[in-house]
Amino acid sequence: MNPTPSTSPHPAAPDRRRLGLWSAVALVVANMIGTGVFTTSGFALQDLKSRELVLLAWLVGGVVAMAGALSYGALARRMPESGGEYFFLSRTVHPLAGFLAGWVSLLAGFTAPIAAAALGLQAYLCPLFGEGLQPEWIATGSIAVAALMHGLRSSRGVALQNLAVALKVVLIGGLVCLGAARIGAPEVAPLAVDDFPLSAFSVSLVWISFAYSGWNAAVYVGGEIRDSERNLSRSLWLATAAVTVLYLALNAVFLYAAPMDALAGRAEVGAIAAEALGGTRLRNAVSILVALALFTAISSMVMIGPRVYARMAEDGQFPRILSTRGETPGAAVALQAVLAVAVVWLSGLRELLGLIGFTLGLSAAATVISLIALRQREGAGRVPVPGYPWLPALFVAATLCSSAFLVVRAPDEALKGLLIVLTGVPLYFVLRKTPGAADARESGT
Repeated sequence: MNPTPSTSPHPAAPDRRRLGLWSAVALVVANMIGTGVFTTSGFALQDLKSRELVLLAWLVGGVVAMAGALSYGALARRMPESGGEYFFLSRTVHPLAGFLAGWVSLLAGFTAPIAAAALGLQAYLCPLFGEGLQPEWIATGSIAVAALMHGLRSSRGVALQNLAVALKVVLIGGLVCLGAARIGAPEVAPLAVDDFPLSAFSVSLVWISFAYSGWNAAVYVGGEIRDSERNLSRSLWLATAAVTVLYLALNAVFLYAAPMDALAGRAEVGAIAAEALGGTRLRNAVSILVALALFTAISSMVMIGPRVYARMAEDGQFPRILSTRGETPGAAVALQAVLAVAVVWLSGLRELLGLIGFTLGLSAAATVISLIALRQREGAGRVPVPGYPWLPALFVAATLCSSAFLVVRAPDEALKGLLIVLTGVPLYFVLRKTPGAADARESGT
């Protein structure tokens, strides 16, 4: 029997709905503009051997992200509560499907991206500190600060986040204007359709999908957004449209400011481009700007990730100690910080990009498929979806095709992603038998 989606069994109290539309937009923007846009183009350029193909990949990634944002927005209007993919799949498919999405969120959705953002921040700031500090301590410190911001007082953390995001967007806009003025009109090489590297392009899309992956950030805190049935979906597409334009402009500056050989395969493409444009001083200034951008991404993920685990704890899927008590889910925030720090010390950036893009793609595709199934069951009246069925189908097809190419080109990263999903199956049945889990499920019915 198909489950019937419902509103939250633990509805957010009125005083918990603190986030307005623009705070939700800022949260999505902060989550999107992070590691990927400042590190991915160097890796994509190494594979694609063409600036124009890299920019085309960023454009396609933006279109796919917008299709996902509009699809998630339709689910959010139907079920405007916190929890993201966990909540959607639990209510529309089966609690096991929701648990697996939550398990993926814990490891690949937030822990690995937080670590990747911290490693990216580390790559940009390391030259400023010289060789006297072990690099991993920079990444560790950034995670610890974010955890303190959001683990104690939610309102103060949100205010600081909004201010930092506004500053970040203004500074990035200034960098784009400076780059456009100094580069001028670049020479654009025509794309050779006959030699189009489909496999490499698709794998680059997996990396780029990681850069866009924050487009769904607001759904994780839907229960804390005022007038969420309207503002939650609006925040997704407004932020996604703005960030897509910013990404295209910023990557055009990165790609045309320096020689291809200097950028290919490098993580710190922003700093390299800045040095080519304005020397060491501009490189240092841009490194600080990127560090700010990456820190706001870390901060946003440390804020929203634990809301998923708290929701799962309230539903009896995770230990009850992780549930929200007071303003913030403090224990869940602490768990998130500890796991992210562990990944920082154990992994590398490039390996994380493929793993994250592949695993999150599977989770997002499953969620949009659940939207299509829900629409079929309940009809257009209860589940209106923009561009149905083409936009949801575009998102699912593009996401799954890119993931399939990654399996062929980078099977180790894909295997790690599949193992993350599969290990969640026995864990689901183990946690269902833990003391307090049954009581929590009963209280949620």
